[in-house]
Amino acid sequence: MTTQKQQGEFVGSLDCGTTSVRFIVFDKYANIIAENQLEFPQYYPNPGWHEHDAEEIMDHANRCIATAIQNMVGEGWAQDSVKVIGVTNQRETTVAWSRKTGKPLCRAIVWTDSRTKHTVAHYEQKLQNVGIQVKPGEYLKGPEATEALRKITGLPLSTYFSAIKLRWMIDNHSDVAAAHEQDDLLFGTVESWVAYVGHTFKLPPSSLVDAFFLQNLLGGSSHISEVTNASRTLLLNVSTLQWEPSLLEFFELRESVLPKLVSSSEVYGTVASGPLKGVPIGGLVGDQQGALVGNKCLRQGEAKCTYGTGAFLLFCTGEEIVKSTHGLLSTIAYQAGPGTKPVYALEGSIAVAGSAVKWLRDTMGLIDSAAQVNELASKVPDSGGLYFVTAFSGLLAPYWDPGAAGLLIGQPTLFSIKALLSRSAPGISQYTNPSHIARATLEANAFQTRAIIESMKLDSGHDLKHLKVDGGMTNGDLAMSVLADVGGFTVVRPEMRESTALGSALLAGAAIKLHGWDLTKPETLAEVNTKGTREFAPHMSLMEQQKRWDGWQRAVERSKGWEEGQAD
Repeated sequence: MTTQKQQGEFVGSLDCGTTSVRFIVFDKYANIIAENQLEFPQYYPNPGWHEHDAEEIMDHANRCIATAIQNMVGEGWAQDSVKVIGVTNQRETTVAWSRKTGKPLCRAIVWTDSRTKHTVAHYEQKLQNVGIQVKPGEYLKGPEATEALRKITGLPLSTYFSAIKLRWMIDNHSDVAAAHEQDDLLFGTVESWVAYVGHTFKLPPSSLVDAFFLQNLLGGSSHISEVTNASRTLLLNVSTLQWEPSLLEFFELRESVLPKLVSSSEVYGTVASGPLKGVPIGGLVGDQQGALVGNKCLRQGEAKCTYGTGAFLLFCTGEEIVKSTHGLLSTIAYQAGPGTKPVYALEGSIAVAGSAVKWLRDTMGLIDSAAQVNELASKVPDSGGLYFVTAFSGLLAPYWDPGAAGLLIGQPTLFSIKALLSRSAPGISQYTNPSHIARATLEANAFQTRAIIESMKLDSGHDLKHLKVDGGMTNGDLAMSVLADVGGFTVVRPEMRESTALGSALLAGAAIKLHGWDLTKPETLAEVNTKGTREFAPHMSLMEQQKRWDGWQRAVERSKGWEEGQAD
């Protein structure tokens, strides 16, 4: 006798991160009904290089979805309980593929990759000597050109962003160069690619979803990208939400390589095949903006930080673009539907957070699992005067130094008889042990978070009292206590911390009006993810906070400028 399956009204989220893909099925309260996660291969062919095989990402995504749906059915739910899905993805990671074959032309260059320092130096020189066309026949050069680029895109020239990576591909991969010359090249970030190979797709009149991912999921006929991802390319005008022709000219790119633009919440089409065949895809969003939505930071002045491979702090500024003069990025937080006004945010990005813990585990062998970093660090009361500047691929916000190098250094000015007699001996010495290094790793994360928040205070005029957090690193209580002490603010950690996936799920549900969700009316999300939260309050004295902060700033200065990019 066949058991009758329960009928649910669930939302699925495909979360394509830097090291793994996961698929999560949520109910209306953000309870997790089913989930699955698969890691995919990472490639490091040269120092500073980080690559992905885009087809491997898609293969893992398909298998991940199938297993999660199988798990859901195994729990007694009907397969068609998933009414809509969203997609969220690692941003900036750049994919180039052939219009004719639909196949990647080279491996994807990951957002953490720093090989493009010389490309950045070339375009910095071009800003100075040639400039950017701001009106027909009118060019701005030098500092005015640099400022014009920031005004148009909200971004500085950096190895971080997609246009620089695409330009490097064209300049260094003959297949990509030939495709560009022959008008056969398609460019996108990861969600665009995933959607490319699998859908029965009704293209909206004016769309853009990030190219590689979406093309695969939707079936290979549509090249689209979503605005939060597009805002990380150095090619989007964040005021008009259109590709900027002057930047295509500046980077020497054909307009035909670009996807069409779409909002963060609308029905883009339906899944082409597999257990979710025919299910609408209704939400697309970059992972950090997804976490902002998932934490329900929808009002001006609310902020979150996600601690994964890297760490990303977003501060919602509402419908106003706040120009940063202190090293932060002005970015699009989300667009709630076609034709709606975008919501903006200030962002500070840390390149290395959880990946430093992974380095302790995989390269240094100090721990057997990531979770053990908290246990190891707890064996000492402090870092013994040790600072770890985790600049494995340069420093991002607010320092923006691609030539910075990773550094373990002591703070000799902290040395005193009192320190010697206590357990707080300064710097690297015979006293230093693996526990000090583990604690310095947790503190590095906290110091970089504080650096971003100090900049946000100056840019926004608002003091941050509470910081909502999510991501894998937040599972450690000691890591959160260290963050609160170093930062001097209360850390708020929800029980359900899959905020990135939840954000894309909320955007997808809102697109079909499921559960009455409406991103323009935050009160409609009042019942979402309300189960217990834990707060971590600071206990360190202000004098001690300042002393350690001064030491961190000195350590950062010593890490800067170790490798400078050279223009061709």
